[in-house]
Amino acid sequence: MANVYNWQLGRDMNYRFDPAAPTWQFAAVFNTNRCLACQTCTMACKSTWTFSEGQEDMWWNNVETKPYGGYPRHWDVKTLDLLEQANPGGQTWSEDAGGPEAPYGSYEGSTIFDAGRSVGQHALGYTPTDEEWASPNIHEDSPVSQGALAKGVTLPVHETWFFYLQRLCNHCSYPACLSACPRNAIYKREEDGIVLIDQERCRGYRKCVEQCPYKKPMYRADSRTSEKCIGCFPRVEGSDPLTEGLPMETRCMAVCPGQIRLQGLVSMEADGSWTHDPDNPLYYLIREEQMALPLYPQFGTSPNVYYFPPRWVPRPYLRQMFGPGADRAIEAYVRPSRRAQAVLQLFRVSQSIIFSFEVIDGEKVNEINVNGKTMEIFNDTVIGYGRDGQEIVRVTVIEPQFERPDQFLNTI
Repeated sequence: MANVYNWQLGRDMNYRFDPAAPTWQFAAVFNTNRCLACQTCTMACKSTWTFSEGQEDMWWNNVETKPYGGYPRHWDVKTLDLLEQANPGGQTWSEDAGGPEAPYGSYEGSTIFDAGRSVGQHALGYTPTDEEWASPNIHEDSPVSQGALAKGVTLPVHETWFFYLQRLCNHCSYPACLSACPRNAIYKREEDGIVLIDQERCRGYRKCVEQCPYKKPMYRADSRTSEKCIGCFPRVEGSDPLTEGLPMETRCMAVCPGQIRLQGLVSMEADGSWTHDPDNPLYYLIREEQMALPLYPQFGTSPNVYYFPPRWVPRPYLRQMFGPGADRAIEAYVRPSRRAQAVLQLFRVSQSIIFSFEVIDGEKVNEINVNGKTMEIFNDTVIGYGRDGQEIVRVTVIEPQFERPDQFLNTI
């Protein structure tokens, strides 16, 4: 076991391998407040990568309804329970944030790697049953109800609630699947941090399935190997002719009708820290505004997919799922700064990956009251740039409106 620093936990932790950072890290931000659960992303991934025989139960991308839904069933509850059994009552966080190196404070409990050592494993985990893999849409749209329908609903927290959680491989900085593999068949690409399985080395031992807490490696019985999300790396490399060589968003990101997804690459330092780059939209939203949070950071894998927490859900549930930064993230989302208002317009406006942005000031167009505080709205323009500094997209905070001339009346 090596000693590595996990900034999401604000402390050192145990991991099988010495720290090694890619040049760029694949990352994404999801806005759970806007998801339609239309499953367009799910079917785009399925029709591209997992449509073959033996892959019927593989859903590398899925959207599940929380708190009851999950694929496989109960994947998060079971892992949380295993951590609690290994360290009863100890899964706590310090209350104070510790700056850039510990933005959410310090996690004082056990990670899956810490707990795994006590049972002679690289990470604590379990293997889902066939029944748990059988229903990818189990409990869709099933709410928690506390008899509040007669009273109606009000923000900031609803008494009857559910929300949609969009999931794919997190391409973690400390992948549990990678540390678990007896064959060393799993690796992180140096150029973009995408985690892949070498099919020629894999022998289907399923240790990756067991020890990944997010259950994103999946066993394929006909080939007797494990497979997982590949981050659409041909698109991220820029080999798709559609963008003429520019790095491109993944399939699940590019098709989103609700415009809830923003995927890109963040620059990494040799020690595994993120290069300070507040003009990168992902860095800005995750590290500067702290509006987007990792999913179950207490697992210890340092996932690189981040979420805007849903603002109507009871806060204790969100703190368990996204860590102690949930309250601050919601506050930053419901009353965004002027710069953040502009950056939020970049979600799903281009298939090309945006590496940096610039905001051009516009006129003030409105002033509204949010939770008793005044928020000014400006019609600023945000420009997104590619890796080489070329302009990719230009949008305004206020969406332009166009009225059709009278001669184009609907005659149906």
